[in-house]
Amino acid sequence: MTATATPAEPVVAVVLAGGTGSRLYPASRSDRPKQFLPLFEASSLLEQTVSRARDVADEVVVVTRASYAEGVHERVPDADVLVEPAGRDTGPALLYATARVDAAFSDPVILALPSDHLVGAGFAAATRRGTEVAAATDRLVTFGVEPTRPETGYGYIEPARRPSATPESDSDADLSDTDAAWAPVESFHEKPDPETAESYVAAGHYWNAGFFAWRPSAFLRAAADSPISGPTAALDAAELPGTLDTEFGAADVEAAFESVDPVSVDYAIFEVADDVAVVPVSFPWDDVGSWDALARVADADDGGNVTAGNVELRTLDAGDNVVAADEAHVSLIGVSDLAVVTWDDRVLVVPKDRAQDVKRLVRRLKANGEF
Repeated sequence: MTATATPAEPVVAVVLAGGTGSRLYPASRSDRPKQFLPLFEASSLLEQTVSRARDVADEVVVVTRASYAEGVHERVPDADVLVEPAGRDTGPALLYATARVDAAFSDPVILALPSDHLVGAGFAAATRRGTEVAAATDRLVTFGVEPTRPETGYGYIEPARRPSATPESDSDADLSDTDAAWAPVESFHEKPDPETAESYVAAGHYWNAGFFAWRPSAFLRAAADSPISGPTAALDAAELPGTLDTEFGAADVEAAFESVDPVSVDYAIFEVADDVAVVPVSFPWDDVGSWDALARVADADDGGNVTAGNVELRTLDAGDNVVAADEAHVSLIGVSDLAVVTWDDRVLVVPKDRAQDVKRLVRRLKANGEF
């Protein structure tokens, strides 16, 4: 299904696929990023994201690093693929994609999506509403997920007011009144402690899911006065090709991207811009950022154990564990609240409440050339 966009305002989905997802080690490795993993279905997270994006967008573009480009082509051969000049986090990556899309389409609206999240029903209607807000208001749009719990692993968005006509369900979204469908952003908040998370939920704040929409002019205007102003100026001076399938390599552009410090689009643009709108959404969502997240999104057996990948699990007095494997027979006896992961020749065992520390382990592995 293709979105009903007018020819003058095509919706172009830009899917970010340059990260590794190191907290899902050892399934995620330097040559096999999280978005390539088929954790819950036969298709990878990237394939699921691109398929979902096609329900909203007229075109889908995947931006990634050079070493992942072949893997992206293999998994989503019908999507355009852009290789970022240098891997510098989501801010520079989305800047490059925005400039290239702006040169290739007439007055597009960009929908920026992570490639490695799980998303449920209602996505298409909700994100279509957000692109409409971006087109009508010329604001930078972030999507705020209605929280279902006081989560400490996500950032939060504080609206200046609650939208006056938030649809009760995303499938019933009314696109006729964009003013009622969004609110200005008062501020963004970092990942909180448990008590602060409870106060954020009580105050009506949203989870920051990393979904965005904008007209290129709004994004490039904000980027010109930001930590990524150098690459912005280099792109503005370059003669960008009018098609996305054209190879583009300009030494000054590459040098500008290589010289900038890594920075997320949140820090570089959204947290400092004064024209940011939040569009609330209520579809099921999880970033599956660490192994303990599988307990939230996968079906459990009678003992509360969940599995992902290709694993046969046998248990004796073991419960509330997460077990993942590429192809393995795993037996657990008398243990609980663990994540047990075996992939390739690697095995990871970690208490679920320390799953975030896998990232610290990966830093050591990288330093030793073992990742």
